[in-house]
Amino acid sequence: MITEGVISARSKKPIYLLLLALCGTPLIGGGSALICGALVAILLGNPFAELSQKASKWMLKAAVVGLGFAVDFNQVIEVGRSSLVLTIVSITAIIGLGEILTQAFKLNRNTGVLISFGTAICGGSAIAAMAPVIKAKDHEVAVALGVVFLLNGVGLLLFPTIGHYFNLSQHQFGLWAALAIHDTSSVVGASAAYGAVALSIATTVKLTRAMWIIPYTTIAGVFWRSEEKTSIPLFIVGFLAAALINTYLPQFTDTWQLINTVAKQLLVMTLFLIGSGLSLAVLKQAGLKPFIMAIILWIVVSSVILLLILDGYIV
Repeated sequence: MITEGVISARSKKPIYLLLLALCGTPLIGGGSALICGALVAILLGNPFAELSQKASKWMLKAAVVGLGFAVDFNQVIEVGRSSLVLTIVSITAIIGLGEILTQAFKLNRNTGVLISFGTAICGGSAIAAMAPVIKAKDHEVAVALGVVFLLNGVGLLLFPTIGHYFNLSQHQFGLWAALAIHDTSSVVGASAAYGAVALSIATTVKLTRAMWIIPYTTIAGVFWRSEEKTSIPLFIVGFLAAALINTYLPQFTDTWQLINTVAKQLLVMTLFLIGSGLSLAVLKQAGLKPFIMAIILWIVVSSVILLLILDGYIV
């Protein structure tokens, strides 16, 4: 690229680090950080591609755990209990619809399953958990992750605008974001932009939903005759522990609020790193068919869930 030729490799690193540092301040929000990262990747190239990919995973987990210090543990239990039927029905329906679309588009079976599973539960984490169970190849995992990543970015930017258009309450938006946006990072980013209540609801619902990775991958293992085992991601355990501490040690509220504030800004930095993982190579590798299939699945899912929330069937 011309831009890459003008800016030397040596200059890219300080520019990248400066932008990352700015994302650690209140000057830049989640959506702006994601866009900024993507622009850096496409226009300049990511000078820390491998390192940023690893760092984003650990920073996201740390941010999610930190956000738990603003959540009431009793609320987590209540959400899990009250949404049991909704969770089972919605996840199963999304995976079923994904299978139908996979057949209709004559898409690679494993790629279709990974996209469907990522849409149904929690994006990249669900894809990573399911991949070894169905013996997915590296390129199939890469395509599914690439497609879900792109839709995550769209959701982070688009959902708050749609939420305001339909005049959703913070509670309603938190539910919609958690049920309709793929990855935890984008769910948290979109809901944080909408409000504190939306953030609390969305994070709780999303991470409660993420725990369903285990039963569904176990079922998949039976059909695929796989011996691969999966377990609850440790960051979910950390989130629950943080919520428990916040609930039963209220005398340290100021400390928990400080940790939560740091976690929110850490999330913004994570979104920049995630955005910087986008490249033209990722876009090309995803291809058109998986992208169209994923868009249709996502539009149907997010639209139906929004209508059910507006009509009061999901509360």
